[in-house]
Amino acid sequence: MSDQFSPEEIERLDELVTTRCKVRRGGALYSNGDDFAGLYVIRTGFFKTCLVMEDGRAQVTGFQMAGEVLGLDGIVDNQHSCDAIALEDAEVCLLPFDLIEELAREIPALQRHVHRILSREVVREHGIMLLLGSMRAEERLAAFLLNLVERLHKRGFSKSELVLRMTREEIGSYLGLKLETVSRTFSKFVHEGLVEVRQRHVRILNSDGLHSIVNGSPEVEY
Repeated sequence: MSDQFSPEEIERLDELVTTRCKVRRGGALYSNGDDFAGLYVIRTGFFKTCLVMEDGRAQVTGFQMAGEVLGLDGIVDNQHSCDAIALEDAEVCLLPFDLIEELAREIPALQRHVHRILSREVVREHGIMLLLGSMRAEERLAAFLLNLVERLHKRGFSKSELVLRMTREEIGSYLGLKLETVSRTFSKFVHEGLVEVRQRHVRILNSDGLHSIVNGSPEVEY
């Protein structure tokens, strides 16, 4: 079955975009406990999702970029279970979930697209479990960089250069590593000629070398 939308269906899909909103760097798009309104498509900018632990520490659970979707965590209980924080000035489009469900019943291609987004989230969760459960520090950081540059490349950016919108501390939180370990691993990669690092600018010099570090582990989705 085709996932392509007809001109008439595309016109109907325009009904989904009811609100556009801008979020300043450091601002919250939504927070844990907020009522679930719908899904957010990121138009511009970069976000992190995180959970606040009982001791007050924030655990980063993901990084999302333009073209990706936020808000799936709110579907189950009609309220969000994490915080979505902008890592730079961003703009998102709100797609009310009740309207998504209504149109999905009329447009099969939309229903399949929503199912694909949900499935991708399940695969991402499994990838994170693999990442944190079985990989060494070098494997975790190599897999993270390769995944990030691949996602950016699909959106028209370079396949070897990227600007890290997140701090090394946030990377460490996501990968289950201490800040010192992240910094030491970056330095190791630089020393081995795998990457070039200038503050937050990273250039991948040896993609095959990073892949070899991951050592044949199943591809990790984020």
